[in-house]
This record gives sequence, structure tokens and C-alpha cells, in this order.
Amino acid sequence: MPIPVISSVQMREWERATWATGQTEAEVIRRVGKRVARRVRKLTRAGDTILFLVGKGHNGDDARAAAKQLQGRRAEVLEMFLPATDLLPLESALSEKPALIVDGLFGIGLNRPLSEAWQKIISTINTSKIPVMAIDVPSGLNADTGETFGAAIAATITFTIGAPKTGLLAPTAWPFVGRLEVAEDVGLIPCPLALELNWTLPEDFQNFPLARNVAANKGDFGHVAIVAGSFGFHGAAILATRGAQRAHPGLATVFTQKNVFVPVASQLQSTMVNIWQPEISLPAKTTSALIGPGLAAPEIANAMEKFTRELWRTATFPLVVDASALDFLITETLPKNFIRVLTPHPGEAARLLKTTAAQVQANRVAAVRELSKNFGDCWVILKGHETLVGRSAGNIFVNSSGNPQLAQGGSGDLLAGFIAGLLAQPALAADVETTLRYAVWQHGAAADKISLTRNNWTVEDLAAEIGNAR
Repeated sequence: MPIPVISSVQMREWERATWATGQTEAEVIRRVGKRVARRVRKLTRAGDTILFLVGKGHNGDDARAAAKQLQGRRAEVLEMFLPATDLLPLESALSEKPALIVDGLFGIGLNRPLSEAWQKIISTINTSKIPVMAIDVPSGLNADTGETFGAAIAATITFTIGAPKTGLLAPTAWPFVGRLEVAEDVGLIPCPLALELNWTLPEDFQNFPLARNVAANKGDFGHVAIVAGSFGFHGAAILATRGAQRAHPGLATVFTQKNVFVPVASQLQSTMVNIWQPEISLPAKTTSALIGPGLAAPEIANAMEKFTRELWRTATFPLVVDASALDFLITETLPKNFIRVLTPHPGEAARLLKTTAAQVQANRVAAVRELSKNFGDCWVILKGHETLVGRSAGNIFVNSSGNPQLAQGGSGDLLAGFIAGLLAQPALAADVETTLRYAVWQHGAAADKISLTRNNWTVEDLAAEIGNAR
């Protein structure tokens, strides 16, 4: 199950509810230490030195417990209780170039500005350029607001305990949080809170999608239609189609512009490719459609706008609108049973909301809500770091997978195609929320998997991997 994004007060309430069951703080600390140690081993190599920075609170206890359970690495523990005198031993430890620093200085209990001495210590850690894994929250960061208490450790990974804290998801916190991961199974009782914002876990997709019937045929898995590609942007049609293929619909048909028909058709084998014309109708048995990737050529804008709006208003099958086609939509009410999906990045969302990308990023949840409300209670996938999936009411889900190497042209086209390919399948369209979350998670998980072995990958490599994460 996804876990809620909570405040520090709610975290304390959860802990108190756990202690009331007889579970002990000592046992939870031991389990946290075990999880931290396991993650440290995955981030380092045998024989590496790991520097554990231990503060006075429970974060320090967690770091100390992890150091005791670390195997195959050299754990160096540095207790830091007196910042006025701790700088010199810290500099000495950093001069030995440990492979990783584990930050256990301050946790969610910090509630006052840091002294100049502490700020100097944090600055020294950050300027060392040694990777940092922060336990629960980067030291110096407000876990509720995402602001700093004067300074904060810039972590490579933040391994937060139990559930994400609200401040860790704030854009102001991203430079300090780095990659956010959750140690959810540490001996606490199941989280008793139900909140609107939730963190997606890989385990949410166990046994999803369900195994196919052994006697199934291609007619059971739908027909996706893709309207994409124009002169100078034909690659978007190809990538969107490959994304759809990786989702395994029964059939896929691409409709593209006449002047790019040859390069699009020549790079696709198992899909049907047709020339798009203003009066064209999609196949009679279409079960989902995607419109938008690569439709940026200005000479087709007027005809494509009319086509997009008509499809948006009348299609009884799921419709995904991406890229240039987003600008063709107008605000209007739709039948409640229509499945409509928008996939904007922050800049596109800003255009739709007549605001700025900075304002969208400042409150991404509100942007999802407003976009969905404006466009007929549609589903919205607000792309970017920690992509959001939701609509005007109900749960919003924060994606946990992916990395900055997804920030390259064609990545969004691939995702849009993968979504449409999944929604073409009647069994998956019946659970839109899970299907959309799964698509976004698979997209990021594929990038994470490739990045483990190579850094120079392209979207073409991603197209070969998407849908393969487990």
C-alpha cells in the first residue's frame, strides 16, 4: 500500500501509537540501523570506509546502530556534540576521503536556527564533495517546511524513516534531500493516518498487471491509436509508439503527417502507420488514443486543434493528451465516465493555468487539482522530479522512481505512449489510478535500472527497458 506523506507531529503520534502496543524504541532503532547498514552496503564497495556522524538525538542513535551492524566495510564513528571543538576532528576524518558520509546529526526534532559553529560544520561537510546519506532528514532542514535552519547538509540520498515528511517534498528542499527513499518496515505499526498525498512504493505493483489468460489473443488487449509526428519532430511519433508497444496492447496504429510518413513507417515494424488528414477517423475498434507528441509544426496547428477538441469531447475510449496538443484544449465539462489524461511538464502546466512554471512548482499539488478541475475532472500526470498523479479530488500520488537523466528530449513521448498502450487494455483501463501510477513508476524505474550500469544512456535505451522493472 502507498504510504502517506506526513508532518513531524504526525510522525510523533505514529511513534506513540507504536510504543502503546509494547514495541520499544530500542528495537525500532535496531531495525532502522539494520536498514541503513543494508543501504550503505549497496552504495559502497567492500573495504570502503564509511564515516558516521553521530549527534545527540535519535538520529545519532540510528547512525550508531547502523555502524554496529555494518559488515564488509570499515565504520568510523564520529560523535559530534560540541560544535565549537568538533570541527578539527571532522576535518581530519574528511581528509581520509571516506567513500560515504552517513548523516545522523539532527532529525525532525530540530526547531531552532543553527549556531555559527554548526553552520561551519555543515559547510565543511558540503564542500568536501563526499557523497552523503542522510538518515530521516538532512541535518539542518525543517522537515515540515523544507526550509533550512540557516544551513543544511546537501545529501545525495535521504533515507527517511517510516514515511516521507512534508518538507522533504518541497522544491526548496530538493537540493538538500537528493534522492528520497523510504525505510518503511522498521517495526512501527501500520501508519494509522489517511491523507491526500501519498508516496508510491514498488510493492504497490506486486502482481500488477495480472497474468494474462493463456488462451488470450490480441483482440483481448485493445487497439491504441497514436496521432503524432510532424516535420522536424518525427522522432516523437516513433518513441511514443515504442512506449505503447512496450505496454503490450493487441494492436497499435500511428497517424502521422504525410511529409514524415516514410521516416516514421521505416522505423516501425509491428505497428500500422497511416497518413493523418483532418477528416480522418480513428479505427472503429480503438480502445485508447494518444495525441500530441511531435505535433509542433505550425502549419498543422489549426486543423490539429479542431481534431483534438472533437476527440476530447466525443471519444468514449481513454484519451491521453500530451505535448503540443495540450495547448489545443479548452476548459469544459465532460461526462463523468470519460477517461481523459493530461501529461504536462511544469512549463506546459503553467501555460494551461496562465501562470508561471515557478508558481506551478511552488505548489504542485494545487496545480494538479486546478488542472483537473479546469479540464473536466481529468487525470493529471504532472511530470518532473517526484512526478504527481491525481485529479481534482481524492488521493494524489508522488512517484518514487527516476533520476535526473530522464531530463532529455523524447522521455515524455515515451511515457505518454506507454500510458496509452496500457489504457488500451480493458482490464487496465478499469483501474485508471493504479495503471497511471504504474506507468509513471515503470518509466522512472527503467531509468534507475539502466543508470546502475551506464551513465551515457539515451531515450532509445529507455524505450528498450520500460515495462521491465519488477
